[in-house]
Amino acid sequence: MKVLKFGGTSVGSAKNINKVIHILDNYSKEDNVVCVVSAIGGITDKLLLAGKQAQNKDNDFLNTFNNIKEIHFEIINELNPNKSESILTNVDNKLNQLKNLLDGIYLINELSLKTSDKLVSFGESLSSYIIAETVKNRGLSAVRKNSQKLIITNSNFTKAEVNFNITNTNIQNYFKSAEQQITILPGFVASSTLGEQTTLGRGGSDFTAAIVAAALQVTQLEIWTDVSGMFTTNPKLVKQAYPIEKISYQEAMELSHFGAKVLYPPTVQPVLDLNIPIHIKNTLQPEAIGTIISNDETNEASPVKGISNIGNIALLTLEGSGMIGIPGFSKRLFETLAQEKINVILITQASSEHSICLGIDEADSKAAKRAIDATFENEITLHKINPIIVEIGLSIIALVGDNMKNHQGISGKMFSSLGKNNINIRAIAQGASEKNISAVILEKDVKKALNTLHEQFFETQTKQLNVFITGVGNVGERLVEQINKQKKYLKENLKINLRVIGLSNSRTMIFNEEGINLKTWKEKLASGEKATLNGFFKKTKALNLRSSIFVDITANKEVANLYANYLRESIGVVACNKIACSSNYENYKLLKRLSLKYNAPYLFETNVGAGLPIIDTLNNLIASGDKITSIQAVLSGSLNFVFNNFNDTTKFYNVVKQAAAEGYTEPDPRIDLSGVDVARKILILARESGMEMNLEDIENTPFLSESGLKSNSVDDFYQTLIDDETHYQALYASAKVKNCQLKYVAQLNEGKASVGLQEIPEGHPFYNLEGKDNIVMFYTQRYPEQPMIIKGAGAGADVTASGIFSDIIRIGND
Repeated sequence: MKVLKFGGTSVGSAKNINKVIHILDNYSKEDNVVCVVSAIGGITDKLLLAGKQAQNKDNDFLNTFNNIKEIHFEIINELNPNKSESILTNVDNKLNQLKNLLDGIYLINELSLKTSDKLVSFGESLSSYIIAETVKNRGLSAVRKNSQKLIITNSNFTKAEVNFNITNTNIQNYFKSAEQQITILPGFVASSTLGEQTTLGRGGSDFTAAIVAAALQVTQLEIWTDVSGMFTTNPKLVKQAYPIEKISYQEAMELSHFGAKVLYPPTVQPVLDLNIPIHIKNTLQPEAIGTIISNDETNEASPVKGISNIGNIALLTLEGSGMIGIPGFSKRLFETLAQEKINVILITQASSEHSICLGIDEADSKAAKRAIDATFENEITLHKINPIIVEIGLSIIALVGDNMKNHQGISGKMFSSLGKNNINIRAIAQGASEKNISAVILEKDVKKALNTLHEQFFETQTKQLNVFITGVGNVGERLVEQINKQKKYLKENLKINLRVIGLSNSRTMIFNEEGINLKTWKEKLASGEKATLNGFFKKTKALNLRSSIFVDITANKEVANLYANYLRESIGVVACNKIACSSNYENYKLLKRLSLKYNAPYLFETNVGAGLPIIDTLNNLIASGDKITSIQAVLSGSLNFVFNNFNDTTKFYNVVKQAAAEGYTEPDPRIDLSGVDVARKILILARESGMEMNLEDIENTPFLSESGLKSNSVDDFYQTLIDDETHYQALYASAKVKNCQLKYVAQLNEGKASVGLQEIPEGHPFYNLEGKDNIVMFYTQRYPEQPMIIKGAGAGADVTASGIFSDIIRIGND
């Protein structure tokens, strides 16, 4: 014989009930089946609502009753289009009894626990009758048996305790003579020894099924619901969650206690005592494997079986120096809560005995504070302890697994991964059994925490990066194209799941928590919401996604001023924008400190050499113990392009315009040609070398004409290039006569830095530097004579985008 239980969602519609009947038909061909059913989805809540409304003299109870009637009649007609008349008549009679009961509650203005049990029993009574009659109409051998005739309890209404001696005898005797292949039983309902209607409390239908399965000593109990078993974590919050194929009773109990809604632990005790496996199955996907709960060894490599959580938690803290070494405080505290019928979910106490922390349901927090403060009023008055501290808006997350015991590093991985994502832990609890590690965190961090831990313990070493890009102009567009092209490669080869969550230009911005479609992002952005820098930050912060990275591809000072805000939220920053790193030294150091403090990477490789690994190489040299003694560099791809293409047959104006048109210069070319851009770069290298220096400390020898230096606008500047052509031709002529090349050089030597145009002689490493290439020569204690040289393209949208992309990937590889 098989025992199957179908929950409220499984019988929540005619479509789903048809699936249930199909399952029963298949099973009954092999063996007799006992089918325990819940009330139609949502009906129990509606019955309780109608009862409350009637008790409160609220005439809306009639509307609620009519809604209950409509739902049942609609399902009957859908299930039995040509044979519904007799079913409708009998159900209508049952509903009239319900209406009479509600009228009585309305008249006497009272809803006792006894009456409440009678009221909610209509849910299972109606669903079991409708399903049984429909099964018979389909030509199957079926009968409905009222569970109230089998399961006998005491008179503890709403949560009656089962008399197993009588109940087991009733069930065994009935099924000895049962002839039908399918027996439909209403779950949840029972009768007292006095013949009164009772209910089995929360999870009562599971309890009914477990009682029957244990009494009949079946080989397995099947619980059919709307999910394919118990998941590694909440699939509504973690899309990568998947069903656990096998799990122990204890693991299932732990996960169920901490929020997994598939199973209510106390209800399965009858089958647990007899070691009868429970199989969780999905009515909507009957072919899915589901989850088997038993005491059999699973032999799985992972010590963690699942991650669960409970929301709406309040944390109570009782503390004070008067508690230390004084027996009885804990006893009085827990007795007070017990008297108020407040359940304690989590307990933690420091060895100093200075404080005790308790996690309870947030709904009980006010009553708990009132009662505890009253109990300890004398000690509070004498300042031996403080009034109870109540924190709300919290949740408990828990790692669960039998194999966690004595397995080193689990706690370390859990807390380090949470810490890296700025998830603050308010309290920690772990029992000596080591089957559960619980932490109290802010409610707003639950989704991020579950995704972080699931990635750490259940995913194939794949790290998810959530990227927010502001400044999707020329370089930004290339970056998005590169990400789109490489996404599959990154996931398969580097185990990085890179998603672009937010995009912004100067006008509009868009966000998609699941990742923006990088094939249609331009169209979406064109119709996006109005962009503001602060709005972009607030949205990034509110999404609160793990491993978030803010990417700045602007030259905007206001954007750079927001880096500290991002870092404080543990959001990494990848910056093409040089302004922050070349701002005053204190701000530069602040950003570095925030990066370390909040475990938020701050990378800016493209600040100096576009796609060239200049800063990374410098940092590696210093980290290995080397020391920079001197730097010589050509750090402007745009200026190198200009002077490589300028000669006595060209016009300086035309060459600069060409460089701007090809995207080598900033929108304002004065930033490049004035030397400010190169000065910022050598300043950043000096700082990364360990020197304390500001921009005004850089000696900048300009080559522009006097009028060019004084120009008030970009247009005025371009006009000076035309007007002062002889000035620039003179620079070229001076170099040519000496057989030299003009190069704009940055130098750092003996703690001093300078930038300026130089005439480079033949044979020098800079002499043959072509196109828009950059070159950096590091002289160090280990490279005193022959420098370490880095050379390559130093300007252009593609190489700059690839440099930004490399920084993002570097974060993923950490």
